[in-house]
Amino acid sequence: MNKNRLVWAARRGMLELDLLLGPFVDKHFDALGKDDKLRFEVLLEQEDQTLFEWFLKTQVPADPNMQRIVQIVRDSRVKLSAL
Repeated sequence: MNKNRLVWAARRGMLELDLLLGPFVDKHFDALGKDDKLRFEVLLEQEDQTLFEWFLKTQVPADPNMQRIVQIVRDSRVKLSAL
């Protein structure tokens, strides 16, 4: 998926997700390795409610690949907050 499509796919129906995923695409996506970029694309295919639960840690993804990319996105938010 090209960057423009990712920016569009990161725009969700929930403001909380928009505030997390949009800045991630803008500032961190390009630095990901090939496998993590693919994981992020799969992540964006998930339902908003599922993503919300994963990012709020009320649920954990069963798939280790999703666990990895969720943690990367969470960690990027901490890095943005520290700036």
